[in-house]
Amino acid sequence: MLRFIPFFLLLLILASPATASVEIAAGGDPSVTIDEVYLREGIPYLPAEDVLEALHLSGHWDSVEHVYRIRTSRGTAVISPGSHYLRLGERFVPLNHPPRFIDGRLRVSEDFVTSPLASLLNEPLRYHNLDPPVTTGKPRNPIDKLFSFFLHKKTEGHAVLRGVALDPGHGGQDTGALGIGGVKEKDVALGVARHLEKLVKMQLGIPVYLSRDGDYALDRRKRLEIAANPEVDALILLHAQASFSPEPHGVTFFVRPEEAFEGQETPAEEGGSLRLAQFLAKACRDSGLEVAGIVEAPLLPLGKGDLPTVLTELGYISNPADQSLLRDPDGQERLALALFKGMKNFADQRKETRK
Repeated sequence: MLRFIPFFLLLLILASPATASVEIAAGGDPSVTIDEVYLREGIPYLPAEDVLEALHLSGHWDSVEHVYRIRTSRGTAVISPGSHYLRLGERFVPLNHPPRFIDGRLRVSEDFVTSPLASLLNEPLRYHNLDPPVTTGKPRNPIDKLFSFFLHKKTEGHAVLRGVALDPGHGGQDTGALGIGGVKEKDVALGVARHLEKLVKMQLGIPVYLSRDGDYALDRRKRLEIAANPEVDALILLHAQASFSPEPHGVTFFVRPEEAFEGQETPAEEGGSLRLAQFLAKACRDSGLEVAGIVEAPLLPLGKGDLPTVLTELGYISNPADQSLLRDPDGQERLALALFKGMKNFADQRKETRK
């Protein structure tokens, strides 16, 4: 059972700014300090323009194709908000963390700078994070501590599914991935979330908590509030993907790696997140939807804890078939219905195992 957090303690936990600083240079050039570094899910994000200026590179935003082009001696590298790929000619380089718009600026992750971007330089990259995230296995900052606290819940002695939290990704200036015809990830995620909210409320009669119900941006602290509700027994994060190639397609489910939590010898909730993802995937397949797979991903914003949590990438808005489904209200409702069936089957199975 989630315990009550005194309001003053909550404010204290949330008070620390999620910012950092780095030093960066190429070859023997003097180091340049970049202070406007944001932490998102523990990952440092740097302003793309500031990074390029420090490395004597240049880039520009293409407002027609919604991509950012970086000129290098090895050719033009192309990145896009929400895309997990960097394109260089005919090559596609996978990215662990896609570029994001944060506070009105396009930002790239630290590992983007130190790996794919560094490989495009003629000189060695010098990079030093002045405020590196802690990597001891404990929550890396106060927000991680709060996230971990919210997601450690016990459900013995009551209905298995008392409430659901839905987090439609992005919003406001943060459009997320951009697809064919200007389709925005933020709109797709919210559309599916609204359909899913209605289904859960009407057919299960339990509360649904949305992190946002309109087109506005949220920081991670606001998104966490939905997990703080004591009756929430499952958290689903809704996103969509984009690729420079039109070929990738299908729904992908991301979960935390199955690992023991502090003070436990076995994985908490015996893999509740993985089981939830399996039920969601099966329901999607049964509904005739293409499923790309279930992926264990420690670097995604899935936090720590035993609350069943699944990040659902609803499809690729860069794929014509997926895009047609995702932008259509009927297609969004079809996706929501499949996810609802998976959630219901997950809850029914847990009830049976606890009898």
